[in-house]
This record gives sequence, C-alpha cells and structure tokens, in this order.
Amino acid sequence: MTQRRTIVLLLASLALSTGCARHAVVTPPRPLVASPARIDSLWTEAMSLFAKKKWDKATALFERVTLEMSPGDPRARLKFIYAGDARLAQGSNLQAVREYRHLSDEYPSDSLAPGALLRAGNAYNVLWRRVELDPTYGQTALATYQELVSRYPTSAAAKEATAKIQVLNDRFAAKEYKTGTFYYRFKAFDSAILVFRHLIATWPQAAVVPDALVKLVATYRHLGYIDDVRDMCGYYRRQWPADPKLEATCPATPPSAASADKGTSGH
Repeated sequence: MTQRRTIVLLLASLALSTGCARHAVVTPPRPLVASPARIDSLWTEAMSLFAKKKWDKATALFERVTLEMSPGDPRARLKFIYAGDARLAQGSNLQAVREYRHLSDEYPSDSLAPGALLRAGNAYNVLWRRVELDPTYGQTALATYQELVSRYPTSAAAKEATAKIQVLNDRFAAKEYKTGTFYYRFKAFDSAILVFRHLIATWPQAAVVPDALVKLVATYRHLGYIDDVRDMCGYYRRQWPADPKLEATCPATPPSAASADKGTSGH
C-alpha cells in the first residue's frame, strides 16, 4: 500500500512540473540601457570633460559610454585614442600604451591604427629621458616605430616614425660615445677602440660618428697604429667629406717619417 502511494505521488509531481513548463513565461531580451540619443549625450559630455583636461572623469565616462554602444559604432574605437591621450597627460605612459595598443592590435585595419601605434612609440620614447640612463624604453620605442613602418609603410604615421627612428639612433650612438670617451679619458685605449668601432659600424649615419672618428684616430696615433690611422682617415674622408674636423684630424700631408717609425699596425 505504501509503495502504491509513493508511485502515485511521483506521477502527480511529474504531471505538475510538465504543466508549469508548458505555461512558463519567456523573458524578453534585455533592451539597451541607453538610447542612441543618450549615448550621443554621454559622448558629448566625455569630450567636453576631455577638452577641460578633467582626465579621470573623462576617461571614466568614455569607458561607460562605449559599453552602451553597438559594436559597429566607430566612436568605440576612437575612445582608445582619447583614453590613451588622457592617461598620457596624467603621466601614466604605460597605461596610455595599453589603450593605444588595444586599438592597433584589436582593430589593425582601422584607419586609426597607424596613429595609435605611433602614439604608443612616442609614449615609450619620452620615458627614456637621458641617454646615460637605461635605454630599455628607448629600445621598446624603436621596436614600436619599426613595427609601424613594417605594418603601415605608406601611412603618414610611418613617415613620422622613420624620422623618430633616426633621432633614436642618434641617441643610442650618443650613449655609446659617452662610454667610449669614458674609457678614452682613463686611458683604457683597447676598450675605447672597441666601443668607437662598434658605434661607427652600428650607427654609421649618426650625428656623433665624426666625433667618434676623431677619438678613434687620436687613439690609433697615440698607440702608433699608423696603418689603422690611414684606414680610418680614408673612411672618414669617404663618409664625412664635409665635416669641419676632418682636415685637423686627417691632414692631407702624410705623417713624417719620424712619426711613422713609432709603431706599426696593431688592430
């Protein structure tokens, strides 16, 4: 008897649950929180805050309004530029880079991508404030500019990046020159020679190369390496014929025989 009652109760429960499912209320899709007009209003307000340099409020509002936008709204991508610029203005360069890179990496075909990548390189670049300091940020900036030139070679941003690459190379060479002159000053001539030769080979167009050549020729003369003096002066004349220090460093009249007897080629 007890077993029959249990079965009846189970069947009744099953019938009840089936009936409830048949009459269940379907929840409609959640509508957009903000209407298009409200989105336009929030965007205008965010732009106004940005123009007034209220960076934190502007960034927060840009984040909020883009969450309301449809995926195809172009302002959703433009937000990364404004948010990055706001972070940069606050001195948060690495946060700015994240905003710029998000745009260039997630939307590589967007017309804003080259400019975003240029901004990312610039944000790294300004962090390498003095050439004698750790050049890691400068190297990262260089890699970012080179990536821009590779990915978007015909863009206006790539042209600007190319000019910045030359400036960075000048700074890398200047850093190397400071190292070479340090060795030269303390008469560590072999080390100075290695540094100056590396500088000339790695950054042959850098503005500091003529100064490195002057120091290198002077070092060879001091050590009596006459063949090296001749070879380096020949290079100097070919690559930097208009440099004002050329004639004083490598006079057209060859060294006297007495000078030549001081030594022979050593490097």
